[in-house]
Amino acid sequence: MKIDILCSDPNHPIVSHILTWIAEQPSHQKINLLHSVKLANGGDFLFLVSCSEIISKSSIGKYKHALVLHAGDLPNGRGWSPHIWDLVEGQTHITLSLIEADEKIDCGNIWNKKRVCIPKHFLWHEINAELFEAEIEMIKWAINNSKKVRPTVQDKSLQATYRRKRKASDSEIDVNKTIAEQFDLMRVSDPSRYPAYFAIAGERFKLILERFDAE
Repeated sequence: MKIDILCSDPNHPIVSHILTWIAEQPSHQKINLLHSVKLANGGDFLFLVSCSEIISKSSIGKYKHALVLHAGDLPNGRGWSPHIWDLVEGQTHITLSLIEADEKIDCGNIWNKKRVCIPKHFLWHEINAELFEAEIEMIKWAINNSKKVRPTVQDKSLQATYRRKRKASDSEIDVNKTIAEQFDLMRVSDPSRYPAYFAIAGERFKLILERFDAE
């Protein structure tokens, strides 16, 4: 069995999780982690994980199954980083959708959904760990259940919602609001990639949030 996993950014935090999982798999499964669709040359499965590239119909057609892992409750939350938007808005869970790849972004038929609970005290790396574990489990589920899965069309009775790509300015903390009001924004912000920050006295300051257990 040949399986390709496409993650556009080689520095994305999920990469190490994927590589660990690949190393644990039996030798009869040929699994490759790719960072460009140009390297996707066909096989049994193509999984798109944190993939920012647009995948053509011809690329999709090279695989028996081409699937997208999307952290949104489709058809709600199409687009960019829906789970971050949801958590900033106060949600306490992420819905991970497994859908068929389609030229129309995030519009493919649904294979499966998984609800991932995110406690209100979890910080960015803990949120990532929960989501990444769920994504690995979803990949395993797809491989084991592909012969009996019955894909369903996304519910057309629901009004689809779309999330835009987050900008650096979306992580700005308002110095005139309370910490409690902005804690969700602080805790989801990756201090290395998309840090929370505030501006005061003509300067900008980066925030690094860590849990502190007082003795």
